[in-house]
Amino acid sequence: MTKNSNKTKNVKIDVQYLTRVEGHGNIVVDVKNGKLAKCEFQVIESPRFFESMLVGRSIWEAQHITSRICGICACGHSLASVKAGEDALSVTPSDQTVMLRKLLLFAEMMDSHILHIYVLVAPDLLGVKSIFPLIKTHQSMIERALRMKKMSDFAGEVLAGRHIHPITYVIGGLTKLPSKENLEKLYSMMIESRKDAEETVRILKTLHFPEFERPTQYLSLTNDKEYAMYEGSLAVSGEKKLPDKEYRSLLSEKVLGYSSAKVAHINGKPYAVGALSRFNNNFGKLNKKAKAVANELGIKASCNNPYLNTVAQLVEWVHCLEEAIKIMERILKEGLDGKKSVVPSWPKRNETDRKYRSATGVGCVEVPRGTLFHEYTIDESGHITAANCVIPTNQNMANLEEDMRKLVPELIMGTGRRPPAPSEEITLSLEMLARAYDPCISCATHMLDVKFI
Repeated sequence: MTKNSNKTKNVKIDVQYLTRVEGHGNIVVDVKNGKLAKCEFQVIESPRFFESMLVGRSIWEAQHITSRICGICACGHSLASVKAGEDALSVTPSDQTVMLRKLLLFAEMMDSHILHIYVLVAPDLLGVKSIFPLIKTHQSMIERALRMKKMSDFAGEVLAGRHIHPITYVIGGLTKLPSKENLEKLYSMMIESRKDAEETVRILKTLHFPEFERPTQYLSLTNDKEYAMYEGSLAVSGEKKLPDKEYRSLLSEKVLGYSSAKVAHINGKPYAVGALSRFNNNFGKLNKKAKAVANELGIKASCNNPYLNTVAQLVEWVHCLEEAIKIMERILKEGLDGKKSVVPSWPKRNETDRKYRSATGVGCVEVPRGTLFHEYTIDESGHITAANCVIPTNQNMANLEEDMRKLVPELIMGTGRRPPAPSEEITLSLEMLARAYDPCISCATHMLDVKFI
């Protein structure tokens, strides 16, 4: 319900179960006499207890459990978990293993990004409620999206046994190397995807994204050698760097009464993670083709329009494809050495009673929605006594609310050449803003003690 007059503006917006996002979330806005009284992104998903599930389990089991946290970022969770286990056990993987892990991350990044661009965001930009009307009006576009996703899905199967809940990536290496036949097929699919990427850029260039600016803090991994996704130091808006193991000294989490997910802050202020944050912090490390795409789409670092996170995702998609092709060409030329990467998925029987050193390990990788942290403490039997996972959506939620608090008054009062917006337009703008962050709400609801008011 909306009431507008020349003297006062009273607006109530209550979006129940935001569509085209993973999980359940509401948007609640209340404007009284032109003043913003309430502006909340409410996560109402039932809490999940995956950190508690880890306590008492062997460190060697962790990656198989945590890959179940998310069906979209299963590979990223698995790799962050493996890295945390290796840190706790002082295990160093081979260069070949690291190369294969980066290849897997590139594949998952492409898989999630293309899903978000075509299925979750494109309907808004084309003025429809979902992807289904586009099957009739934009059939070739939908077929292209499915082709691109099929390529990255197959990459997960080839590299990790399966894309959803991967099974071959474990502490120290892999349980099995991909076959040459499947690698050759994957390489051909990647080469073909270049054409689809070019057409996707052309399409996105014709679409109009909302104009909105709000400078914030941008957190991501960064390193001097590459566009950081698998390893690096933590950077905030390209300035502050510290080891990923020290993440607790940088960010803090707290509980909100109206949400079943924690929110995070840096120095008491909201911040953003994800494609736009990585783009802003690491633009100089993008490959040549990705930089050309950014230039063609008109996005520059530092970009402060959260709606353009989708554009940054396409830039990253092109970067990941080209980097994946480079790795594939190296693998097909040099081959893979099983002695460098293949390890058992579980300690040998005569090692199960061995003594471990009590330790804490941290694993950090970039996943499609941002910087992901896994932290485990193990005892002398190698069992987990404490676990902490910091999910990208948790880190973005306070920032999303700050964006909403700035956007709503601008829409109600109008700014520059933009007249005051009716309630329907305000609602759509807020929904599009939330979708731009590409939230994974189910991953975010991992609190152990929640009080609903």
